[in-house]
Amino acid sequence: MNKKGISLPMLIALVISSSIGTAIFTFTSNFAKVAAPGPMLIAWGIVGIGILALALTFSNLINKRPDLDGIFAYAEAGFGPFAGFLSGWGYWLSAWVGNVAFATILVSSIGYFLPIFKSGQNIPSIILASIIAWALNWFVSRGVESATAVNTIVTICKLIPLFVFMVVAIVMFNGHLFTADFWGNIHDNFSNHLVWPQVKQCVMVMMWSFVGIEGATMMSSRARVKSDASKATIIGVITLILLYSIVSLLPYGYYDQHQLAQLPQPSLVYLFSHMVGPIGGAFMSLGLVISILGAWLSWTMLPAETVLLMSEANLLPKYFAHKNRFGAPNTALLITQVLVQLFLCSLLFTNQAYNFAASLCTAAIVITYCFVAAYQIKHSIQNWQQKDAKWQLFVGVVAIAFQMIGIGLTGIQYILLAMIAYIPGIYFYRQARQVAHGKHKMAKHEIGITILIAGCAILAISGLVMGKISL
Repeated sequence: MNKKGISLPMLIALVISSSIGTAIFTFTSNFAKVAAPGPMLIAWGIVGIGILALALTFSNLINKRPDLDGIFAYAEAGFGPFAGFLSGWGYWLSAWVGNVAFATILVSSIGYFLPIFKSGQNIPSIILASIIAWALNWFVSRGVESATAVNTIVTICKLIPLFVFMVVAIVMFNGHLFTADFWGNIHDNFSNHLVWPQVKQCVMVMMWSFVGIEGATMMSSRARVKSDASKATIIGVITLILLYSIVSLLPYGYYDQHQLAQLPQPSLVYLFSHMVGPIGGAFMSLGLVISILGAWLSWTMLPAETVLLMSEANLLPKYFAHKNRFGAPNTALLITQVLVQLFLCSLLFTNQAYNFAASLCTAAIVITYCFVAAYQIKHSIQNWQQKDAKWQLFVGVVAIAFQMIGIGLTGIQYILLAMIAYIPGIYFYRQARQVAHGKHKMAKHEIGITILIAGCAILAISGLVMGKISL
């Protein structure tokens, strides 16, 4: 047992903090634009089952395969090193691209106090976001365990405003208003009067809000007791499902759907300002800033840890695994941060930076989640004699089915765009395998998959040039 490792409460905080970033503060307006309370409840039921199945998958694999470290290790164990690379690279891509979404909404929330930053996409905003990004990078480089301890404190601080909102919203809740147009088929303010289209449009927003539930899995190698990562994942996910669903539904008991849809982003800030006055908006804005900083801290640790573990597994060159005297993967941190910086500069050229980053982040990580669920299925079949094998197989099937639905809802264009980022990764993969195994020749299936990825990347670039895919 590593007494200096990460404790169970810290792992739970990591799951919650990695997931709660910006999405929960934008739920109110985003959901009201597409759904009434009834369809949203159905959507939460679907997403809750799918995400819980994924969490149970992580929990099972942590317990059954404690020898594996890193989310990509499950793909490698089940389907070979190239699958492990594809899974890990997708996770790494998702992790650092997600930081751009955090940067956009963080600077916009600071704009509540300092209007110069309100747009989140001008030169002052990019400078501020860059300073914050490099500061977090430096902090994590001082030691991952120390950063995780601070993250626990930040998680508590970010939950306080959300619980205050829930208390106020419950006190001011109007049940008649909540049920007046429960299924969204009375007023003509919205185009979708049928239930399923409303449910469908909610699911994508909900899926993005759960990216990060694998935080404990990723850091399990640093845990005091590895099985704690399994417990932390389940506790964290159940907490998130309850918190998300309550915060997203309560506003319908204060304003009608049309009024909620008109709120500017971050909508929870402005809703709370209407509820209790300007001090409420300031209080919630502060909570949002703390929330994003906590999530951003988590997502500074996770991509670097991924690159470190992949390098140690010979899926990336060894120089990516270099650690400083604090035990932090400083080379991986630096490379990731440089890419975040380049992406931040792109905010000057796209008006939908947050939505684009969130969608690309979700698309990339769905690939990783599919590999995890697929290995859960394979592991259950291979160990059919175990008493819980049938249950674990069912869980794996539900998890992968949900992720496949996610790919459809994410939009194929974001999957294609993610393929562009896989091209340089394949070069690094080949370099790592050649160093580890001499003259490494790619297997036929690896060549075939590489050709498919290259074809998808060409389609994405063509779509960008022809204007069929927009950023």
